[in-house]
Order: sequence, then C-alpha cells, then structure tokens
Amino acid sequence: MGVHDDETGANVDRLVREYLASLEAAEADRVIALFAPGGIVDSPLYGTMPAAEFYPALFADTASSRLTLRATMTGSTDGRTVVSFWFDFDWTLSTGEPAPFTVVDVAELDEHGLIERLHIVYDTHPIRDAFSDAHDGEN
Repeated sequence: MGVHDDETGANVDRLVREYLASLEAAEADRVIALFAPGGIVDSPLYGTMPAAEFYPALFADTASSRLTLRATMTGSTDGRTVVSFWFDFDWTLSTGEPAPFTVVDVAELDEHGLIERLHIVYDTHPIRDAFSDAHDGEN
C-alpha cells in the first residue's frame, strides 16, 4: 500500500466513518473527541476557530444534515498522515432553509491519529444567501 500500511488505512477509515456519523448526529462532544487538544477548523463560512467552538456553532445553525461519503484519499506531508474525504452535505439550516453542498475536508493528523487541523473546502456561493439570512445578514 505504498507509504501507508493496512493498520493506518483501517484507522483512517474508522476516523472518517466516526467523523461523518458524529457530524450527521450533531453530537459536538463526539466529533470534538476526534481532534487533538487545541485542534483547529478552517471553514469558508465560519472562519478559523478551535474545533471546540466550531462544532457547537455549526450545530446551532443546523436543523438536520445527511452526509454521503464519495471517496477517501490518504497521503502524507512531512511524515504526517493527511486524510481528505469528499462527501455530500445535505444541510438544512435551523431556519428550515435547505443549503446542500459537496465538500472536501482535509484533515492533518497527529502521531496518535487525531485531527490537529481540519480544512473544509467547498464553494459557498450557492448557500451563502441562506446562511446570511439565518444570521440576519451578518456574514
């Protein structure tokens, strides 16, 4: 398997499955447990913030979500594992407004397999108006 052994691949698969399941269930403590202490999220809508603040903010804005994994890609940089997962996020805002999008999350993992930094990558244009309306135009 190149630079990654079977154990790393199984751990990555478990991480991605648990991340998506906890995100879909809107369980902040469960998703934050996948992050290293002080883990950071870079989001196109919310900006850069600690994971411990990002997920409660996201879930406060969420009425429901359904996630569908398309693919997982694993690589490395500077000897560290980087996992990218491409998925459909069928998001319904707390206002009831649908705001679905397709996204790639890029997770930089520490030596324990926890997420140190998560980069969320997608085009916000199709959902920005609904998001802004939900925040009274503040974004």
